[in-house]
Amino acid sequence: MGLDEAVSPPRVVAGIGFRRATAAAEIVALLNRALAEAGLPSERLSAIATASDRAAEPTVREAAAAFGLAPTALDAAALTATDARVVTRSPRIEASRGVGSVAEAAALACAGPEARLLLPRITSGGATCALAVTDQASGFP
Repeated sequence: MGLDEAVSPPRVVAGIGFRRATAAAEIVALLNRALAEAGLPSERLSAIATASDRAAEPTVREAAAAFGLAPTALDAAALTATDARVVTRSPRIEASRGVGSVAEAAALACAGPEARLLLPRITSGGATCALAVTDQASGFP
């Protein structure tokens, strides 16, 4: 690669799961906590993904807008296709959604088939968040 070739930073995707009564401020705080735990500035976040039946909820739309993004909707098939790479297992979510963690599955599905978890699921009172990254050669742990 020549010096004149731009190297784009790896794509960082947040996956979100949340209860309907969760406030947007709680989701924003959890996203900020996840980014801080991963040592990333908020500008590195390229997408916020969630289950398709939740993506149009005002709460997640407002939270995504705080980062200049719109939520990415993922259908059940896309989420379950990543379940083998999900590291956190919630029996309640497995029973209702068919995946161990909506947040991890959404992050991985949105980031693509080569993605890996940068930050496994973290939780707040009403939401979960995980981060996935696409480029393993980027210096990320």
